[in-house]
Amino acid sequence: MWSSKRREQLVKTEDFYALGKVVREPVRKLDVFPKPEGVTHVVMESDEVTSLCPVTGQPDWETVTIEYVPDKLCIESKSLKLYFWSFRQEGLFCEALAAKIANDVGEACKPHSCTVTVRQKPRGGITITATARYEKK
Repeated sequence: MWSSKRREQLVKTEDFYALGKVVREPVRKLDVFPKPEGVTHVVMESDEVTSLCPVTGQPDWETVTIEYVPDKLCIESKSLKLYFWSFRQEGLFCEALAAKIANDVGEACKPHSCTVTVRQKPRGGITITATARYEKK
């Protein structure tokens, strides 16, 4: 049973675009929720991110790692999954993808800092890893 104080702190599903709802399309909106007390560092990783080469249109597969030091808000994971899905038909170099994700996460939850690492699976024998950073202003 939740205490009355804890019940007041809970976020309701209607506060989210994706969580608790059926969403059948990619979304560029990142939902956030209040940072739980005591949380100092968050790492989120997905190896299911795909995009397209902006020159050839060939598919690229990436592993994306997001590490951030939250201030007041955290990123909700279902919205992050749908956000990653939105890159499936977009042509971006690995470096541009890292910068875009770092900026979008930074704008959504305003962390103290955020580092995004995108590791693109090898194509032509070359693996690319790009890192981008967001710093709170």
